[in-house]
Amino acid sequence: MSNSSVGLPVLESAAAACCPPLGSAELSEPDAVRLAAAFKALGDPVRLRLFSKIASHEGGEACVCDIQDVGVSQPTVSHHLKKLREAGLLSSERRGTWVYYRVEPSALAGLTALLDLDHRPTEGR
Repeated sequence: MSNSSVGLPVLESAAAACCPPLGSAELSEPDAVRLAAAFKALGDPVRLRLFSKIASHEGGEACVCDIQDVGVSQPTVSHHLKKLREAGLLSSERRGTWVYYRVEPSALAGLTALLDLDHRPTEGR
């Protein structure tokens, strides 16, 4: 059984700890472009549900066979998972006939840090 990567190569993590919290400093143009791609990918309800299912799955990893019950066809699930991978939010690995997905920790940490308004300067609050 091979553990090779599947599909397109994962782009540089969309939100990899690149950015200070929104309330503390302005985003650079390159950071804004990367983060916009991540938020755009998560802006679709099916993609957000898939991302949530994977992130909350035991071990932070899920087989596509365990997460495809989101109310759309299997080819549509594959399309949405591809978009999440292209945005750098997920990685994937083929194991036998199944593909396993994992949330990219740096992407999740970057999005969390960006939205962490508790760490913005207290001046002017």
